[in-house]
Amino acid sequence: GAGAGTAMGARGLWALLAALRAGWCLLPQAGYLHPDEFFQSPEVMAGDILNLQVFYPWEFLSSSPCRTVVFPLMTSGVTYWVIKSLQQLDICSSCINSYTLLVSPRLLFTIFSFILDYSVYRVAPSWGADPWKALVLVAGSYVTLVFYTRTFTNTLEGLLFALLMVLVSSKKSDGSLAEPTSSPLIGVLTTAGFFNRPTFLAFALMPLLYWAGLIVDSQKSIKRVINHFLKLVLCACFTAIVFIMADTFYFTSVGLDNLYSIKNSSLFDVIGQLNEKMIVTPVNFLSYNLNPHNLALHGSHPRVTHFAVNGIMLFGILHILAIGAGFKMLKRYIHQLPWVKSYYHGSSGLSVHSEGNPTLLLFYFVPLAFLSLFSHQEPRFLIPLILPLVLFSTSQNRAARWKHIITIFNILGALLFGCLHQGGLIPCLFHLEQLLHSPESSNHPRHYTLLFAHTYMPPRSLLNIKKRDMHVDVIDMAGSEEETLCQTVEQKANNFSCNNCQVFVIIPGTVRATITKCGVSFKNETLIFPHLSMEDPPQIPFLLSGNWRSQLGLYILQLDRDQ
Repeated sequence: GAGAGTAMGARGLWALLAALRAGWCLLPQAGYLHPDEFFQSPEVMAGDILNLQVFYPWEFLSSSPCRTVVFPLMTSGVTYWVIKSLQQLDICSSCINSYTLLVSPRLLFTIFSFILDYSVYRVAPSWGADPWKALVLVAGSYVTLVFYTRTFTNTLEGLLFALLMVLVSSKKSDGSLAEPTSSPLIGVLTTAGFFNRPTFLAFALMPLLYWAGLIVDSQKSIKRVINHFLKLVLCACFTAIVFIMADTFYFTSVGLDNLYSIKNSSLFDVIGQLNEKMIVTPVNFLSYNLNPHNLALHGSHPRVTHFAVNGIMLFGILHILAIGAGFKMLKRYIHQLPWVKSYYHGSSGLSVHSEGNPTLLLFYFVPLAFLSLFSHQEPRFLIPLILPLVLFSTSQNRAARWKHIITIFNILGALLFGCLHQGGLIPCLFHLEQLLHSPESSNHPRHYTLLFAHTYMPPRSLLNIKKRDMHVDVIDMAGSEEETLCQTVEQKANNFSCNNCQVFVIIPGTVRATITKCGVSFKNETLIFPHLSMEDPPQIPFLLSGNWRSQLGLYILQLDRDQ
């Protein structure tokens, strides 16, 4: 009776959270987590497929590209190709606008994010966890609601890791071992994951060892064991060849421009060209990232950041509970060592079953430890770990006692990262896109200069400007000092050679005061609320004054050039 009731309740709650995930993606979600959510997929594809003015990041430009193009093409590339086709077929006149440019790739990722839910549902019984309780925990986590609905390579990494967990968790529901047969798929997944982000090997290590253990245990003959491993290696090699060919093709013919010249040459010429310069993106990625000097350019963190800060920031109490259980497990393990045992006269007061599944803790902490070896540690690097953590937290009903804390934590996380964090920038780009494409601006051609200061990198693609249009300049001043900022603004204000130029300065409310010192005047100002910049945080006294909205807002200021 009661059990069935809670199961029904859990199903209803999961359905509600799933609807929230899809609905919030369409709203759209305004928070901006990290430039990589744009610049490693949608921005590049908007340039290649829709021919829009974009900013190509160095990973895609250099002579040794560091990112595979296969996943961007399969995700953002496909969605942009769809909206381009819809527009060409006149199914909708303005299919391509800032809303669809933002939401269509995200929507595909949001649909893919349900792979996570599917995996949890599939593997929970093998790990002694209640499937519906685990589903509620995963769907209610702000990591799923906010990070898994964004176009990050980390999101794909998490989904591939989840599928790998499904392939290796082959226990039947009655606890007996099923015959592990998925070696070809495991090979494909591991290689695809490695090309997506080479750090995938850290996540795949434990599942692969676990799977190898199952194979060796379940097979009677050594021949069968070798057979499994050969299948895995062959499929892995085949997948790698596909990725290398696709990347080499893309980066040597630089996108789709040279396909026409290739069409007319013979296959042998093409293969010859590809052979000369074979591009293996993960190798370039590793050689770049293993150089500490390069990593430092992106920010160096103490080695304990993942353990002490990022884990708690993403998963809250669940991370802390896992650390507690991990220490208990270590203690028990040490007590069972022969020399310790004799010292304690074999006190077997430690029950073995109290801790649930130690393997799941290894699935969580081993990748965490590997990622902690690198000095550059961002929270999003840990998002794939949500799966083993949720299974572990549900397995002994650990999370149930903390459900109020978990709920409050996830509501705060969703508001902070889904709404507030750099939350004015995307609405601001929507606003500017409408301004640039408004009827009056198309009737009277003007030149626009958009100057962004103290914000994250603005994704140019959302302005929806074709490459051939030359009437918009985007200047990204990033976090430049007052002096440099004022110099640039004054220079734009005093440029009289251009008579129908409009200059807009986009700046957070917390830095607004610096620009008033520049001695230029502004005519129109638009305040976009809310916008929280962690780099220029609002001061508490200002937040308590009547002026708090401007502290939590992003300004679009139009230079008054008549003064």
